[in-house]
Amino acid sequence: MRCPFCGHEETQVKDSRPTEDSSSIRRRRYCPECGERFTTFERVQLRELTVVKTGGRKQPFDRDKIIRSMQVALRKRPVDIEEIEMFANGIVRALETSGEPEIASSRIGELVMKALVALDVVGYIRYASVYKDFREPEDFGEFLRELEHLKAETGDKPGAA
Repeated sequence: MRCPFCGHEETQVKDSRPTEDSSSIRRRRYCPECGERFTTFERVQLRELTVVKTGGRKQPFDRDKIIRSMQVALRKRPVDIEEIEMFANGIVRALETSGEPEIASSRIGELVMKALVALDVVGYIRYASVYKDFREPEDFGEFLRELEHLKAETGDKPGAA
């Protein structure tokens, strides 16, 4: 592993342990060249995934995009990054175990919305306003009615479904 501080080719692992949800290994590293310490995370990747965008364009799957989009939706909300990471790991696991090497971007969006409704309803609404591309106030009103219906079905706990 290359040192991010000085670029030295070899670093030493000082400590390794699984993350809280056991989805990755946290490694504490030390550079013998410059003396700096840093942390890396190692994850199992079951298969290479490709995202098929709405227009048919394809691009490699990027787990960090899921996390960033969830962080934007949950900005200034009482949700810890660890919770976001846990739900993102669940989404990635579901995609990798689906057996499909190509995943429609709409499928990823649906999984993110499902995670957000369980995490924070305000974050869910923020994400949906972009994902569903509301054009008119009526579109948003219809969405809120659907949300109320969802909340009524799950006993006012949208994440319980």
